[in-house]
Amino acid sequence: MARTFADAVRWAREGTRLFLDAAGGLTEPEFEAPSLLPGWSRKHLVAHVAANGDALGNLVHWAATGEETPMYASAEERAAGIERGPRMSGAELTGWLARSCTELRTAMDALTEAQWQAEVVTAQGRTVPATEVPWMRSRETFVHAVDLDRGVSFTDLPGGFLDALVTDIAAKRGLDALPDGPLPEVAAWLAGRPHALAGAPDLGPWL
Repeated sequence: MARTFADAVRWAREGTRLFLDAAGGLTEPEFEAPSLLPGWSRKHLVAHVAANGDALGNLVHWAATGEETPMYASAEERAAGIERGPRMSGAELTGWLARSCTELRTAMDALTEAQWQAEVVTAQGRTVPATEVPWMRSRETFVHAVDLDRGVSFTDLPGGFLDALVTDIAAKRGLDALPDGPLPEVAAWLAGRPHALAGAPDLGPWL
């Protein structure tokens, strides 16, 4: 079943709560520990999700005002946002994450029906209606909640979201056939995360 805009809005909220819960209560040493993404600590990951909230907020501002505000000024700016993480304390990161999540939700809640239809441009250069923003946010928050390695797995994510995620990644990777297996495992494999599918080739990280 195809995802709807209402689905994406709900998943963005649920994913945000899940990520905030997974990141909550981390001690400084736990923030410094590796995430499931190669080469990234949890600080890198939290900084990335916080910066993504700010970046998607730029697209919401674009939709609301018509003022062209790209997600990131450049690829270098995106990378710099992630690299800020290791230089920040856990408390600073937690504050940035909470602030970016709140500001994004407030901005999205304020959009009118017409503004949601405004065209914006993603960091990958795709021109899409602003209605894509909640879906983009739900992917970031749900998948990276798993990456935090705090006990959240793909089996904990909503089935409808996993269905939509599998469809989305398979299309982006150009895959027509998928291995048999439980939906959470197929989604994890497609996303390049640890999975239990025997014999499935390594796809490398996505997102």
